[in-house]
This record gives sequence, structure tokens and C-alpha cells, in this order.
Amino acid sequence: MQNVPSAAVNIIVSIIPIVGIVMGSVVVFFYLFWSHRQRMLMIEKGLFARRYFDLRLFSLLLGLVLIGIGASLALFFLLKEGLAYSVLSGLIPLGIGASLIAFFIVSRNVKTNERDRA
Repeated sequence: MQNVPSAAVNIIVSIIPIVGIVMGSVVVFFYLFWSHRQRMLMIEKGLFARRYFDLRLFSLLLGLVLIGIGASLALFFLLKEGLAYSVLSGLIPLGIGASLIAFFIVSRNVKTNERDRA
């Protein structure tokens, strides 16, 4: 005799991800809402200090991380399955990492050229 799950079990199992997504969205919404209100109050009181974000350094870090992950995944899948579609799971982050490193190099050259003109 097979154990066939009841209709109630199927409904509960299908509702769990929906409730998780809705609750996660509510948490993210209130975090953004309260963060915005806090920032507006700090601006009104004159306490807000703008944070500096170095896009070049971030692109270098993220590019190196993605190149490492992509190269290791591509090598793993090449050795495991040969040349197949699964190798794309390593080549995609490898390509994104290489483009971020290229952005880092190009932006450095652009800043150097702007400094030379001034």
C-alpha cells in the first residue's frame, strides 16, 4: 500500500515558500523604510556624513573573487564531465570577473589620462 500524501499536506508544502517570500519581503521593506527615515533625521539635524565608496577597489576585489570561483568551477566540471554545458557554470563567473578586472585597468588608465590633461 502506497502512502499518498493528503491534500492538506500538499497545500501546506506549497504555502511554506510563499509565506517565506512574503515575510522576507516585509523584513526588507521595513529595513529600507527605517533606514531611510533615520538618514532623513540625521540630515535634518546635520549629523549625516556621506560614506565614500571606492568603486575601483570593489571591482578589483569582486573580479578576483569571481575569477577564482569561476576558474575552479570550470576546471572541476571540465575534469568531471568533459566539455559540456555544465562548464558554463564556471565560465560565466570567470567572464564576469575578467570584465571587472578589465574595468579596474581601464578606469585607472582613464584617471591617469585625465590627470595628464589637467
